[in-house]
Amino acid sequence: MEKPTYKELLDAGVHFGHLKKKWNPKMAPYIFMERKGIHIIDLNRTSECMEKAANAMRQIAKSGRKIMFVATKKQARDIVANAARSVGMPYVTERWLGGMMTNFATIRRSIKKMQTIDRMLQDGSLESVTKKERLTLSRERNKLEKVLGGIANLTRLPAAIFIVDISHEHIALAESHKLGLKTFAMVDTNSDPNTVDFPVPANDDASKSIGIIVKYLTEAIREGLEERKNTKTEKEATA
Repeated sequence: MEKPTYKELLDAGVHFGHLKKKWNPKMAPYIFMERKGIHIIDLNRTSECMEKAANAMRQIAKSGRKIMFVATKKQARDIVANAARSVGMPYVTERWLGGMMTNFATIRRSIKKMQTIDRMLQDGSLESVTKKERLTLSRERNKLEKVLGGIANLTRLPAAIFIVDISHEHIALAESHKLGLKTFAMVDTNSDPNTVDFPVPANDDASKSIGIIVKYLTEAIREGLEERKNTKTEKEATA
């Protein structure tokens, strides 16, 4: 897994922070300078933090636990959903429902409801109902799929959460703290990095910046999953 070079990070605009007047003073250790009223993130620190986050994510994946990806901002949704799907991790990219993790039992009931409607639509058990009723159920199923589709296979709480923009996803972050989950996040100059276990100082508004960080961290998860698979194979061979 190759870490993005300084130039690649620069080309992706990872270094662009927010206007100076919007800054959070706790981001000071990660800021390189100010240019034309905009804070410039220190890419050396970004690189260090990416590596720390990647190593921790690799270990979590290797242990067989889940990392939930959260990004409901328009420019991050597709990037994050595709990345999470590629490594079989749960994700939320439409809307964070309050209590999505702190009230997980209720969320599981909604997922089961969606899966029941799926079965009914497929096995023909809805043939006796009217067209209107079938349409109503299909609409309800699509609504549930949109919000809960990314966590449909999550049978228990994840071990960690990865967030793009902690200010935007403050409810998800608060719920993670409440449950004692490990937190990973892209943190821009307007947020508090101390609220995250593994902050990655970076521009969390530009899709190129989000893409380059998410790709690197996803590769670390992929490596962890591969290591887990190889360890299992070795154990089975020696059993």
